[in-house]
Amino acid sequence: MGERVTRKEFFDQLFGGRLRRDERGELRITRVRVPGREIDLAHVMGSSREPVCTTLGLDIGVHEGEDHAGEALGFMRFTPWESVVVAADIAVKHGSVGLGFMDRFNGSLVLTGQISEVESAEREVLDYFAHVLDFHVCKMTRR
Repeated sequence: MGERVTRKEFFDQLFGGRLRRDERGELRITRVRVPGREIDLAHVMGSSREPVCTTLGLDIGVHEGEDHAGEALGFMRFTPWESVVVAADIAVKHGSVGLGFMDRFNGSLVLTGQISEVESAEREVLDYFAHVLDFHVCKMTRR
């Protein structure tokens, strides 16, 4: 197993020519991220426009033919990634929100609906994860 280095130490070694190279002279770098128990993004975007919804793909697949323009969008990101399933369940049971997108392999969740409903659902998710599941949660932001 390799040694753990800080970003500064890595760049010092890289630019100082002190990193070990393989037999072809190439660097081999492995970056490992150990997911914690956290929500690191909780943001509400009010009154989305059609190009935003189209770019996010909120009009394809099971949502084909739906128009989310003018609705608020709520974005959340979770680790471990599977916890997004629990968050989606809490959100839709708590408020009148739709699941615009959910990715259990990367922990991403997009909620759609009226701004008050999206904010309320995100607050409920943050509260449950903080107080019941003992996750580290970020503050919800709004723009």
